[in-house]
Amino acid sequence: MTQASNGGEVTGAQAPGGGLTAAQVRERVEAGQTNDVPRRTSRSVGEIVRANVLTRFNALIGSLFVLIMIFGQWQDGLFGGIIVANSAIGVVQELRAKRTLDRLAVVGETPVRVLRDNAEREVPQQEVVLGDLILLGTGDRITVDGTVTGSEGLEIDESLLTGEADPVLKTPGDQVQSGSFAVAGGGAFTAEKVGRDAYAARLVEEASRFSLSHSELMSGINRFLKYVTWLIVPIAILLFASQLSSADSVPDAVVGAVAGVVTMVPEGLVLMTSIAFAVGVVRLGRRQCLVQELPAIEGLARVDVLCVDKTGTLTEPGMDLDRVVPLRADLPGREALAALAASDPDPNPTMLAVREGLGTTAPGWEATGTVPFSSARKWSGAEYGGHGAWVFGAADVLLAADDPSRTRAEELGSTGLRVLTVARVPDGSLASPGTLDVTAGAEPAALVVLRQRLRAEAPATLRYFAEQGVEVKVISGDNPVSVGAIARSLDLPGADRPVDARTLPGGVAEMADVLAEHSVFGRVGPQQKRAMVKALQSRGHVVAMTGDGVNDVLALKDADLGVSMGSGSGATRAVAQIVLLDNSFATLPQVVGEGRRVLGNIERVANLFLTKTVYSIILALLVGVVHVRFPFLPRHLTLISSLTIGIPAFCLALAPNPERARTGFVPRVLRFAIPAGAACGIATFSGYLLATERPGGGFEQDSSTASLALFVLALWVLALIARPWNWWRLGLVGLMGAAFVLVLAVPWLSEFFALHPGGLDNDATALGIALGAAVLLSLFLRLAPVLLRRVRDARRHAGASP
Repeated sequence: MTQASNGGEVTGAQAPGGGLTAAQVRERVEAGQTNDVPRRTSRSVGEIVRANVLTRFNALIGSLFVLIMIFGQWQDGLFGGIIVANSAIGVVQELRAKRTLDRLAVVGETPVRVLRDNAEREVPQQEVVLGDLILLGTGDRITVDGTVTGSEGLEIDESLLTGEADPVLKTPGDQVQSGSFAVAGGGAFTAEKVGRDAYAARLVEEASRFSLSHSELMSGINRFLKYVTWLIVPIAILLFASQLSSADSVPDAVVGAVAGVVTMVPEGLVLMTSIAFAVGVVRLGRRQCLVQELPAIEGLARVDVLCVDKTGTLTEPGMDLDRVVPLRADLPGREALAALAASDPDPNPTMLAVREGLGTTAPGWEATGTVPFSSARKWSGAEYGGHGAWVFGAADVLLAADDPSRTRAEELGSTGLRVLTVARVPDGSLASPGTLDVTAGAEPAALVVLRQRLRAEAPATLRYFAEQGVEVKVISGDNPVSVGAIARSLDLPGADRPVDARTLPGGVAEMADVLAEHSVFGRVGPQQKRAMVKALQSRGHVVAMTGDGVNDVLALKDADLGVSMGSGSGATRAVAQIVLLDNSFATLPQVVGEGRRVLGNIERVANLFLTKTVYSIILALLVGVVHVRFPFLPRHLTLISSLTIGIPAFCLALAPNPERARTGFVPRVLRFAIPAGAACGIATFSGYLLATERPGGGFEQDSSTASLALFVLALWVLALIARPWNWWRLGLVGLMGAAFVLVLAVPWLSEFFALHPGGLDNDATALGIALGAAVLLSLFLRLAPVLLRRVRDARRHAGASP
């Protein structure tokens, strides 16, 4: 007996030739013999809650909150609300993203064709049961393991499992495994291993999981957090020791030390990053764009070369038959074409257009052998007993270079029409299609001219990428002259010099040189598409690849970002990181814009939070060395952080941002945060130290002076980060300043936050120091890049000199 996926036996009789019956399907469902691999587009609800609540920063802040509740006043424990806010907002945003992804995953999931009760039907992948008879056609993805029961030239690409690029011809009795896909022909197989028993089940589950890892952005943030974690421990020890020796009492010492440690924690950085990504997923989901891996948003923002396939991207998936041009009166080309269209069990869009456009009934020829279409061969064929063997495919593949019919086909193709050929070949030659030299014996009978439907949104989309500095390469399997004509009609730069990929050099460096000079390539095979992606990557390009056919799968997998059309084959959707469910090329600019918004805004937010971490570390070190009381209560820093970091960061993280993504996230943030944090920390401590040395003042007045100085500097840092300025960004900075003034002006608010500015001399001195530091910081940030460039240029010049 065949073993079931849950360890039991197959219930009921074996599947007959017409597939399982409804009763047998029910029995298998009840026995748990279903393809029960869970759909993992995101973390589960429990995982989301744990990931947002049980964090090391929540644990640290929670411990400090307990200390304040024991030794201090409740107003100084306001920072404890960060735990609730961070966790709640993070959970809510990720749940929103999860709902969006789960909904889109169902829409974008490819159904499986099965034979049940002698009728073909489509069922979701999870409803396939053990023993189902599964039907396969070109482009279908194999979701469970089984044994082939029928084959009509069925060729399976197992490269994603084995690494072998050549498709494997399958005959009845051969095994097929999940994770592979059909590239030619058709057939059927019986499901023998379903659910978690299937070979690629775990791989597929991992590949489709919503992920926050493996991106420059997240790795950079994790590096920041690692550095901060290592710094906090020794500085916290130093701060606690200094406060115990300088404060008037143990409670004052504990409160001061807690204030310094809490400020070091960039508690909102991870939260804002998660929110920005989650909102990006939701926004793209509303545009029917399924993001299967989160770093894909970041990836497309960094792309500088976009490789597109003509069919399905620049043109609509369907075509229309324009005309059939007879070439020889003694050959029945039109009848042969009708017979080929009628005998194709799994017609591709080209053959469907021919079948619909001929408008004639098939001649009734009986096929004694067929060769399915393959993107590697670029032709299909069939043999019809006494009517001979016929092939149908590209004119420049089937016909010799000196054939007058090929010249005529190229003339038609130069206008943007797609031209194919029906040709007769020697009887019996189709028995070995892999070794057949079709150009040697093909007798052209007719040219088949097809009109392609240009996508209305393609011109505007191509213009957008040109304006954004993204090179577009059209990589197609069609005739290069025809592809060039279509690209010219869309005003693609370089379209007037199309390249026949069969003339491309094999070396990576040589191919990269050709790719740098040309933008349109025709007659590109599946392996060449993959090689072209690697050649572009070898020159440092970040490459995105779009496609919808099985011949695009390998290139989609190797590209930095794979983008599949929703109407594409199941195989392309399985390997792509982004699926355009509405099949609209015009969605790509929205994805680019969303990626740039996320990356640019997170960099702004990181600048804010890391500046706070730097100035808090400097303040803690200076306090520890000088042995004075820490200049702030926790409530002071809660107010300042909320007005100069928390609220502005939330607004900036979700704002539009068209800036192009650049590499070097960590160095850029550090180049801003370290000088900005140093300016804030040193200037604030200087003003506070001068205030403590003047007689007649107390800690309340001295700490208010320090708060005033730090707020002014932090607000100036916010203004610098908000550039380029516009009305709402300047308004945001002004609103935060007005809120601080309101706290000082309203008695009960100033009492609540323990702000009692009383010494005008101290306040004026501190403000003067803060304003001077703001000017110096602005000059430094303006001049430092210029000086760095000059130093680099000088070093290059010195290295180039003999």
